[in-house]
Amino acid sequence: MRIFNQSINGVLVALICLSSWSVALAASGDSVWVMDPMDPDLSDTASLQRGAALYVNFCLGCHSLKYQRYERVAEDLGEISAELVEANLIFTQQKIGDLMQTSMSEEQAKAWFGATPPDLTMVDRVRGTEWLYNFLRTFYEDPARPFGVNNMVFPNVGMPHVLLPLQGINDLVCEGKQSLDLLDGVPSDMTVREENCFDISLRPNTGLYTEEEFDQAAFDIANFLHYVGDPTRAEREALGGYVIAFLLVLLILAYLLNRNYWKDVHGG
Repeated sequence: MRIFNQSINGVLVALICLSSWSVALAASGDSVWVMDPMDPDLSDTASLQRGAALYVNFCLGCHSLKYQRYERVAEDLGEISAELVEANLIFTQQKIGDLMQTSMSEEQAKAWFGATPPDLTMVDRVRGTEWLYNFLRTFYEDPARPFGVNNMVFPNVGMPHVLLPLQGINDLVCEGKQSLDLLDGVPSDMTVREENCFDISLRPNTGLYTEEEFDQAAFDIANFLHYVGDPTRAEREALGGYVIAFLLVLLILAYLLNRNYWKDVHGG
């Protein structure tokens, strides 16, 4: 019954978040990035724990998970104790039973970013885990943008690169040179670029992580958001095997019963 209720609630929440997310994150241009594959793994508890820690430290300041509770995360990701969660994942006055809300008010968000950053509880259902993984990895330096960065997967994204200290600085790779239309040393709205910009290149020694370590961090965050989008997924998938086995046994019994009935009809 718990799984059924969670599924119904998940559907309702998904419908609500789908409409708000699609409006808040409507892409302003077409992506030219060829997606690198990413297959989430809900059985990798260590990855989910790392993803939760990274999300709380780098993302939760702006993007809430207001349909997820700290306590549920602690239970699902390896029965983490309440003391450990409160010491390492909760940096506000919230309690372990509270929803994972950002401490930033709507007024502050609008003043700093122009709009309230969207809740990401259902972002995996809307965008997909592969999209999230590539999005996190493909920020690059762009002086023409308000926050100094752009993104290959989500062109003209309106947010800073919060994982910049870990990844470092990516430069845009173009077939020709970039040219900026500067006005008093500041890029104007009429910035000009070559059209054939199709890749990014990591500037050496600008981040704390190696490229492989950051790819793993991006995987962990995307994997965690995959779990958050449907916390009962692994439980339901495990239960599905038992349900199929039960139906197969029921099918065999029904077949034998049917054959026994028809044996009397045909007199055999």
